[in-house]
Amino acid sequence: MITIRRDAEIYDVKGDWFRARWHFSFDTYRDPENDSFGAMRVFNDDRLIPGAVWPLHPHRDVEGLTYVVEGLFRHEDNVGGAPGPLPAGSVQRMTLGSGAWHSEQNASETEPMRFIQIWILPDAPGLPPGVEQRVFPREDRANGLLKVIGPEGGPVVKVHQNASVFVASLDRGVEVSHSLGPDRGAYVYVINGRASLGSEQLSTGDAAKVTEEEGIRIRADEASELILVDVPMTFTPVGVWAGR
Repeated sequence: MITIRRDAEIYDVKGDWFRARWHFSFDTYRDPENDSFGAMRVFNDDRLIPGAVWPLHPHRDVEGLTYVVEGLFRHEDNVGGAPGPLPAGSVQRMTLGSGAWHSEQNASETEPMRFIQIWILPDAPGLPPGVEQRVFPREDRANGLLKVIGPEGGPVVKVHQNASVFVASLDRGVEVSHSLGPDRGAYVYVINGRASLGSEQLSTGDAAKVTEEEGIRIRADEASELILVDVPMTFTPVGVWAGR
């Protein structure tokens, strides 16, 4: 089953120094029909003006994942996390586990910054807080789905859940495929461009929930940037996660 979510349907919030698109219930936004997607609790497309700093704030029992779309992402926390700033194409995981404070920041004083923020609920409570991050050059994700986050770690950033994140930068006409195992779901988001998912056409800002399918094929109808999150649809929640 494929459920399309159009850009105009995604919650849009603006402040003096940021603009965000919240795909699921978050902060003051409540949407019973879009409260989560399997083990994924949050999917936000955030933009910060030059020099903007999201103040330090606490979470726990969450795997906070970041994919930098454009600009320079800077991270601050109270557990001695990895240094930055991170350029476009970078990914970061912050395990908030037993509890930690962190801040998202635009490291540039002259250019805007855009990043995707994803929350995955972990497979164990009270994990030690920590940060892992990695830069993936554009050529690594050119014309293919590049796995950047997964439970195995090693060449990808490790997440403490049986979940994976893939990114792609596709030329027009290129087609990619992704297989889904039993009780798995995929959340596909068009960061930029226009693509076809089966018989459905998606444009910048559109997303698709994919469940009960053996796999999907995505074709770029023009140069496109995509992100795909593969998660278990049923799992045992652990700990007590804390939202903003």
